[in-house]
Amino acid sequence: MRILFAFLVAVAVFSTPVVAREARAPALKSQAALVVDQDSGEILLGKNADSTLPIASLTKLMTAIVTLDAELDPDEPVTVLKADVDRLRGSHSRLQVGTTLTRDEMLHLALMASENRAASAIANSYPGGKDSCVLAMNLKAQLLGMSGTRFEDGTGLSGRNVSTAQDLAKLVQAAHAYPKIREYTTSTSYHVKIGRRMMRFGNTNNLTRSTRWEIGLSKTGYIAEAGRCLVMQVTLTGRSIIIVLLDSWGKYTRVGDATRIRQWLEYASSLSAHRTSAALAPTGAFASLPAASDPPG
Repeated sequence: MRILFAFLVAVAVFSTPVVAREARAPALKSQAALVVDQDSGEILLGKNADSTLPIASLTKLMTAIVTLDAELDPDEPVTVLKADVDRLRGSHSRLQVGTTLTRDEMLHLALMASENRAASAIANSYPGGKDSCVLAMNLKAQLLGMSGTRFEDGTGLSGRNVSTAQDLAKLVQAAHAYPKIREYTTSTSYHVKIGRRMMRFGNTNNLTRSTRWEIGLSKTGYIAEAGRCLVMQVTLTGRSIIIVLLDSWGKYTRVGDATRIRQWLEYASSLSAHRTSAALAPTGAFASLPAASDPPG
């Protein structure tokens, strides 16, 4: 009896991904998407996952990885230069030319607030300058097996920074191994002293402020060519999940798609739990067995 019980529990647990596939997949509005079980690597949901698309500020995850890999002094002063000003798109920044912060502070702002001048300053302060940083980013992509990925700058402002949802799931998996990236991408706000003022910066992903989400890593992105992008590592229904959403048009589309994915997984989990209850319910001959017949222990 105990062996049968253990067998049924094992079947119920391992069938959860199967139930997720059986449940009606959510109608995602993002042009490309991928949902992966982080521990097993199993793809739970995919949409145009091998399409090569611009990735905007998702780029900053790789900028952070190569910076941390280089083991540069986190307390070294890094200054925003004229070369860090966005001449391509004219994007706004609260970091004026001449602003000096530590490399660690710049990294925090680049990852959490997606500060382009912070990311540019980090790349330009890399040993050998921006070109060496970009070279390191592309080499790291190759090492991670990201064959559909190409970087041309460290901010993501270039529309020629491209990747696939499959590759970005690998990037999220790699980035999640860095405690600073986990911490900085999920902090809801951060204060830095600029001149005589303390300035507050917020996270570009509003979901980090929601009590309904348990987020272990997050990064957003947006340029016209890429649409709105989002990658996250989250815990849902007790499982570690990687979510990649690319080319999501509309201000709330990526958040809506993330919510639809969460609801879908929660529904699949409830289906699995229901099946488990049904499987473990005594039936037939087993229902009539007296309790005394159970083995001791």
